[in-house]
Amino acid sequence: MPQVIRSPKQYDVCIIGSGAGGGMAAYILTKGGLNCALLEAGPNLNPEKDFKMWTWPYELPHRGAGVGGTARENFSEFLAPNGAWSIDGEPYVSAPGSNFQWFRSRIVGGRTNHWGRIALRFAPIDFKSGTRDGLGDDWPITYDDLAPYYDKVESYIGVFGTKENVSSAPDGVFLPPPKPRCTELMVKKACDKLNIICIPARLAILTRALNGRLPCHYCGQCGRGCVTASNFSSSQVLLPPALQTGKLTLITGAMAREILVNKDGKAEAVSYIDKAIRSEKRVNARAVVLAASACESARLLLNSKSSAFPNGLANSSGTVGRYLTDSVGSDGRGVFPQLEKMPRHNHDGTGGMHLYIPWWKFDRKNDFPRGYHIEIGGGYHMPEVGMFNGLCRDEEGYGLKLKQRARQVYGTSIGFSGRGEMLPNPDTYCEIDPEVVDQWGIPVLRFHFKWTDYELLQAKDMQDTFRSIVETMGGEYKTKTSIHGEYPFGIEPGGKIIHEVGTARMGADPKTSVLNGFCQAHDVKNLFVADGAPLVTNPDKNPTLTIMALSWRASEYLLDEARKGNL
Repeated sequence: MPQVIRSPKQYDVCIIGSGAGGGMAAYILTKGGLNCALLEAGPNLNPEKDFKMWTWPYELPHRGAGVGGTARENFSEFLAPNGAWSIDGEPYVSAPGSNFQWFRSRIVGGRTNHWGRIALRFAPIDFKSGTRDGLGDDWPITYDDLAPYYDKVESYIGVFGTKENVSSAPDGVFLPPPKPRCTELMVKKACDKLNIICIPARLAILTRALNGRLPCHYCGQCGRGCVTASNFSSSQVLLPPALQTGKLTLITGAMAREILVNKDGKAEAVSYIDKAIRSEKRVNARAVVLAASACESARLLLNSKSSAFPNGLANSSGTVGRYLTDSVGSDGRGVFPQLEKMPRHNHDGTGGMHLYIPWWKFDRKNDFPRGYHIEIGGGYHMPEVGMFNGLCRDEEGYGLKLKQRARQVYGTSIGFSGRGEMLPNPDTYCEIDPEVVDQWGIPVLRFHFKWTDYELLQAKDMQDTFRSIVETMGGEYKTKTSIHGEYPFGIEPGGKIIHEVGTARMGADPKTSVLNGFCQAHDVKNLFVADGAPLVTNPDKNPTLTIMALSWRASEYLLDEARKGNL
């Protein structure tokens, strides 16, 4: 056994994970006067060194494609660092018949360094969808409970958009949106003909200076990380002010292994592996905020067994790891030969869409429950690895002929990505694999995943809608086949959209849920979960904004309980 190093210091709170939920908790709790330790499994981040915002393809080996294109798949060469589908020494397992793709980040700021900055509020009906159609469960909180925290988050991080009064897409506190690009205006015109709602997107990217951060300079490379912090990430917007309070101790290279409890069943410490010296250490704390990401948090709870919690910490309900969902994802694109003659121009804009299509069939009966939104992409962005690799898949040839074809078709495609709601099902969950451990000796997750007819019908509707828009625009529609090929209608495998939530859901009944409405564990009152795990449903909106709003709300509640001596 490695030597266990115990810290004599006791913190008020130990936070596990530095992404959207953990970063927000660190910001609110330290501002509120609590001394916090923050454990992050990856290294620190230096934007000037680590972000590739100004890097051209020709400056990287193999133009950034790696050998066999693996770099693009693992987000390594071009995009923000240390995010990957596969991490050496840290495996996970898919059960027979399942295919779950788990994207993980190992760096300060977590997956907020990698996300697309799409910042959408859940709608009032999303909190009561079980009542609406009898499928699944209602949340123990309402939209009105969370709306003030949406306001706070948007006001602090900066989100552009417009007030549209669309019931499926609530308005927020918005900065002015950037102007639509020509390709987006083409989509808007077709949508108007089809009576499909198409409005300015809502992204956590500054179009005006805010809180000392500069506005976006429209280089279009948000996915690489932003040196000026014009787009949001926990590493640049939440953690620096928390560190400036002097009340946050950031511990990097710390792989959390177990949450330890005392004889009263309360959390008292976190055991972690110091990856640099491969030794176990412990952080003592009066409370724990678990924000390692939905699946990683479930893994930690399930691995935290004791005589008081033989099935895993806070798991008397047996629901830790259950109710796992990801967004339904299906893509397609239209090819428009008329765009070949468009003069080349500087396609100014953010590293994301300026217009999008919210769920517009909310007022009618559909072939499937719930809904989806559509993300739009196209135009003269930098022709990086993705465009060139795609061309090589679609076209034969090499050398001069291939170069000429690349120039001809560059900018003539417009992409459509549907992102929809998956309903929880009993065949989709994660559990601890009984045999496999990672390089630190920590048992790993085994995933079970299944799409149901609900999701397949939704993906079919996405494809039908994409085709209608493209053909109304006068283009040729091309379906994107899932690269794994096991599902129809281009639907991606579970986990591929990186919106997994629900593995420690909140609820009013401790027998069927892990947390209460303040993300506080029913079984352990000084334990909070502040990532995607508490979400009861996974609506068609990207979950990051809601994770931050829930974390802000939970952190204020924790502060109040700490002041009352209730923890």
